[in-house]
Amino acid sequence: MRIPDWTPEQKPQPPELVAAIQARRGGALINLDKALLWSEPLARGWNVYLKAVRTGLPTSRKLRELGICTVALLTGADYEYHHHAPDFLAAGGSQAELDALRVFVDTDPRAVPTGAALGEVERIVVQYAAQMTLDVQVSDTVFAALRTHFDTTQIVEITSAIATYNMVARMLVALQITPEAG
Repeated sequence: MRIPDWTPEQKPQPPELVAAIQARRGGALINLDKALLWSEPLARGWNVYLKAVRTGLPTSRKLRELGICTVALLTGADYEYHHHAPDFLAAGGSQAELDALRVFVDTDPRAVPTGAALGEVERIVVQYAAQMTLDVQVSDTVFAALRTHFDTTQIVEITSAIATYNMVARMLVALQITPEAG
């Protein structure tokens, strides 16, 4: 990491903030937390917001995680992929889908995803995430395809997950935050 890991000795933070982050993480701080805790307002807001995006949205967790994995691979955010590929699998995704996503990203991420491993809805989510990440602008064709499968609330929630993890990826890559050992 380009900055030192946060410690309470170097930059004291309110114990309830640290405890809230640890509770969301299952008891331990991860490397991203050790960067965010250098700023109390950022760590506090991040913890509440990311909790809502990760666990508070009713839209398909599998599809949100697929969008997040797409962002991770396109931006080179290995840390993000390391954390979210297992979540995609736990949400009902398959290793074959992750392999197809990798092939898509490594060949032509501005093309229409192909291959039998990704279903129609998954291909649309991957293409939507790719356009949001690489071009910011989303074509009317891709958005129209998204509309055929999702209602307005679901579109907003999938869009917010993809946009949020573009932000996360940029933080991870800029600060060179690496996956935890082990």
